[in-house]
Amino acid sequence: MSTTVTENVYNLIILDESGSMESIKSSIISGFNELVQSIRRAQTEFSTQSHFISLVTFSDDKTNFLLWNEPVSKLEYINEETYRPNCSTPLYDAIGRSVRRMKEVLPSHTKSGVLVTILTDGEENASREFTGPQIREMIDSLKTSDWTFTYIGANHDVEAAARKMAIKNTLNFKASETGVEDMFGREMNARMAYYQKRFEGLDVTGDFYQREEEDNKK
Repeated sequence: MSTTVTENVYNLIILDESGSMESIKSSIISGFNELVQSIRRAQTEFSTQSHFISLVTFSDDKTNFLLWNEPVSKLEYINEETYRPNCSTPLYDAIGRSVRRMKEVLPSHTKSGVLVTILTDGEENASREFTGPQIREMIDSLKTSDWTFTYIGANHDVEAAARKMAIKNTLNFKASETGVEDMFGREMNARMAYYQKRFEGLDVTGDFYQREEEDNKK
């Protein structure tokens, strides 16, 4: 017997492609491709959800929409050619452009949840279109509309950077092969917890990374 899809879940991943990510490039590619597999599993496990994924990378003054609003059945992996770190970190522009575009495609007739994951190994240093206060206002206005924002970072004060953007869900990682591997493992556990809560009709606010760490200590 088929199960009726009752909501769409939009997975928006905003990934730093600045030059400092070069040292962990292979690990990032591998981790992201495993993340794709976890979203595919979620599509099967949580049958009332229909999952879509968007991958946006950013460096210098560019925001690259490598995947946009793709259903899980059409997901493609990234590789050495499609992910090529270089230049600076226009973080605010990447967030602003991605969120603005996502707002335009959300259907008004279907229940939708948006999980935005921002992954960077450095702070904002090159945006030209959006400012910090503009991004904070944008995120604040969406958190009451079933948007969940998460910030994953290395080599800077992650909590302080997230607070500037009104983001409470944070995860630190070490910019090394093992550090990236550990980060993606924790991220996927927290992501599945988010999907599970949605599936059960429960509250999805709060810090899922913190919950995942607390569960590991039990």
